[in-house]
Amino acid sequence: MIMRLAVASSLAALMGLSAPARAADLDEIIYAKELPVTQAVEIGSGWYLRGDLGYSTKTRGVATSYSAFTAGSPATYTSTPYDSSSLSGDWSGSLGVGYNFTDYLRADLSFDYSRGRFNGTTSSTLPCTGLGAGTCSSVDTQTFEQYGFMANAYVDLGTFVGFTPYVGAGAGITRVSWKPYANDLTCVGACGVTAATDRTRPGTQSWRFTYALMGGVSYDLSKDLKLDLGYRYSKIKGGNQSGFDAGTVAAGATGFQVRDNGFEKHEVRVGLRYNLW
Repeated sequence: MIMRLAVASSLAALMGLSAPARAADLDEIIYAKELPVTQAVEIGSGWYLRGDLGYSTKTRGVATSYSAFTAGSPATYTSTPYDSSSLSGDWSGSLGVGYNFTDYLRADLSFDYSRGRFNGTTSSTLPCTGLGAGTCSSVDTQTFEQYGFMANAYVDLGTFVGFTPYVGAGAGITRVSWKPYANDLTCVGACGVTAATDRTRPGTQSWRFTYALMGGVSYDLSKDLKLDLGYRYSKIKGGNQSGFDAGTVAAGATGFQVRDNGFEKHEVRVGLRYNLW
């Protein structure tokens, strides 16, 4: 009996000692430091697509003079002014991809396309070749296409109830493609048998430096879609517009007969910008 009591007391004492140890082990488990949690990384945030349609107002004086060739020894070239010259208003469009660096700074690369028509009139006290002794006048027309690439940067000036005003600037290159030049001559006064004739001159193509200044405002249609309304001024460098007609080349003319002064456009533009992520 005495032996049993001794054994029971010993077991009770051992259990009492082990209880705090187990509690300590549980505390260490409960209060152990948290393991680091892997955070999801957002890839591509800030990219956007944009598309715009624009209309440019009529621009006068795109070509102010042309070269008149006189065969001889030596041959001469005389700069002769147009009575009038202008570009018809034309539509344009652009597509681009850009990136928002901050809430206030963004940039994009765009592909731009436009087309239009040149109109010019001339008059002379000399007769038209082959049209009798009267004086000569002409109506000249020529269409063109332009496409190019621009790098643009913008500063957004803050958003107010969904509206974000901005200013921007861009630079790039434009391919100017002049189509054949139509020269419609008319005899005025004492004309011969033929009173009018048409001549065609070859157009030219060239890459030219271009810069632009922009300003406008965008409106949040949704979280990722913005409506953009703006103004853009752009300037395309001058270059050759057309060569001489075949008959004048056969008489000895070389080079180009018309050179444009470049394209200075004032455009109103409307477009959409969509944030990809």
